[in-house]
Amino acid sequence: MKKLLLLLSALGGTIISHAQTTGPEVTCWLINTNGETGYANIATNVQQVQYSDNNVYVSCTCIPGYDIGPWTGNPNIPANQNFVFKITRNPQENTGTKIATPLGHIGVWTNGVSMFNAKDAMSYQNQGIWEQNAIAVEGISFDECLGHPAPNGEYHHHLNPTCLYYDNDASAHSPIIGYAFDGFPMYGAYGYTNANGTGAIKRIESSYRLRNITDRTTLPNGTVLNANQYGPAVNQQKQLGYYIQDYEYIQGLGDLDEHNGRFCVTPEYPNGTYAYFVTLDSNLMGTYPYTVGPTYYGTVPAGNTGQQSGHNTVSEPVVTYTPTSTAIADVSTNNISLYPNPTSDYIQVFFGNSDEQRTVKVYDVKGELVVSRNSNDATIRLDASTLSKGLYLVKISTASGAQYQSKIIKQ
Repeated sequence: MKKLLLLLSALGGTIISHAQTTGPEVTCWLINTNGETGYANIATNVQQVQYSDNNVYVSCTCIPGYDIGPWTGNPNIPANQNFVFKITRNPQENTGTKIATPLGHIGVWTNGVSMFNAKDAMSYQNQGIWEQNAIAVEGISFDECLGHPAPNGEYHHHLNPTCLYYDNDASAHSPIIGYAFDGFPMYGAYGYTNANGTGAIKRIESSYRLRNITDRTTLPNGTVLNANQYGPAVNQQKQLGYYIQDYEYIQGLGDLDEHNGRFCVTPEYPNGTYAYFVTLDSNLMGTYPYTVGPTYYGTVPAGNTGQQSGHNTVSEPVVTYTPTSTAIADVSTNNISLYPNPTSDYIQVFFGNSDEQRTVKVYDVKGELVVSRNSNDATIRLDASTLSKGLYLVKISTASGAQYQSKIIKQ
């Protein structure tokens, strides 16, 4: 099993003498503080975060801290993109004509990897009418973390970046896992039932659905096409969902609007914010539009989208953000051994010293605690013999406040 770096960023931050204190748009980033390298020996995750009253500048390579590849049928090779993305700290609703999410990066995940929309840049007979769904057409080339490189070497995710965070924790509101380029946050799939922050935690659902069509002669908005604009018939080779136009938005069908977001209360925004959510079905498979919808909710400043974009110049006074020590780190980066993995009857955690008490907890894919133990021993052994086969999350916390986690498979 690939090493899954599950570094989850701190939700708070040190208050710096500045007109605007550090909020999640400053503190949520997964910053590489120890020179860790990944694919092709390239520095991973976010290299630096700088901020002013109005903007956050995120410097990153576009290479994640988790293992990536291989990419079936994709000859492209990931490369250092040397991005400097600019995220506004004062996002605003676009009250005019909404801006379409373009090809290429539409946002950035908290580890500095690019967020793409649902399109793959190709359309039926190159007419730009029936646009191919990247998940349906290119999905075979996605690696275990559901990413792949573009022709320019830009590694990216069109949908839920499953290796970035524990994406099936149904017991708590999902964390911020990225920002769209209009400045609004992107959350995982779980949130409060009610937009006002009340109710149980639930999987937040898209309001798009597949159309009930057998031929492709009309568009989702009801436009009747000319015969030379028809798409291919719905068949085994081009099933519903092969094209973006196979989907329609039904207001109120799910929890989210046509942009795949809603105004709601979240843990980081107790007074409410507009927020996007990655959308998954009950089997944790991506559902259209996966990340941001066909259009942004907010206004999009120049510099991040379009040809050769993502290389902003910092031309205003900024403060460099220094992350706190409250981030949750992967066990493999902290001299902690967790074995065997996969396991059949036990989980052993070796710390290398016995200086303080530690708590080890194991959660199943439903987010339910299944095994727990406290000890200050250098080695902690947990019985896994009664656990069902599948994926589990191991969380470790120490008396000094350090937190670590990793995934493990029970055979």
